Amino acid sequence: MQLQQLRYFLAVADLGHFTRAAERLHVAQPSLSQQIRALERELGAELVHRGRGASTLTDAGQALLPLARRILADADSARAAVRETVSLRRGRVRLGAPPSLCTSLVPDVLNAYRARYPGVELLVREDGSRDLVRVLVAGELDLALIITPSDGAGLAVVELLHEDLVLVSAHSPRHRRRARIEDLRDQPLVMFREGYDVREATLAACRAAGFTPEFAVEGGEMDAVLGFVRAGLGPAVVPGMVAARSGLTVTPFADPAMGRTIALAHGAEVPLSRAADAMREALISYVAGGEAQLSPGTRVLE
Repeated sequence: MQLQQLRYFLAVADLGHFTRAAERLHVAQPSLSQQIRALERELGAELVHRGRGASTLTDAGQALLPLARRILADADSARAAVRETVSLRRGRVRLGAPPSLCTSLVPDVLNAYRARYPGVELLVREDGSRDLVRVLVAGELDLALIITPSDGAGLAVVELLHEDLVLVSAHSPRHRRRARIEDLRDQPLVMFREGYDVREATLAACRAAGFTPEFAVEGGEMDAVLGFVRAGLGPAVVPGMVAARSGLTVTPFADPAMGRTIALAHGAEVPLSRAADAMREALISYVAGGEAQLSPGTRVLE
């Protein structure tokens, strides 16, 4: 059964005449008749009573009529949906990002993207970088901002930014303008939950300096960690872009400083949809074009 045959059938049903139906469709009348015959053979029933003056539907034709209208309407809807998706009037983007970037970089990009493509559905997953890599590899995200190096094989990765990690506290430091890793030896820290790249970077730097830090409290997400620091539970090591917006006292680390590389990743073997590819370009352009408000110690990677 072909869509063209159903269109011919509906034209005959609406006009009650083969010749007028052929004229409306701009086809030869014998060609239209042949297609109706082919449809009848396939369905195993006569659909149209052929009279000299007019043509009427048989019982089988009457049964087919509403179904044919629905099939053709669905086909037209499918074409329209595809056209809208290709032109980015519709679509969906599933973006993953660590909480630190959801509060700094991502909102401005999403705002600009939404203004340009208001019909595209935006779904954001906020999670630690390591967790996002697993979800991305599983195909549950289109794109993710991650921290490199990552252990996600099969990903296409573009490095965007290098960001320093800094120390935030509720009170101004008494001595140095810059902190040292060794200063964390005797300061119980407010610490993120497992799965955060900042946690792993902090622990690795402390161990390299010969000690394991103590925790005043651990297990928090980004907002909780900042809240615990404001409450005076202790300092925390956080990304520079988050610290700049936190309202807390910010102390950079002296060399060797701690830092992280932020990258944009997607599945290497899975083509991006038009909507997701447009999001990828929006993120890269936002960073490379200097629109992002970067904190001290954060630089764009070429």
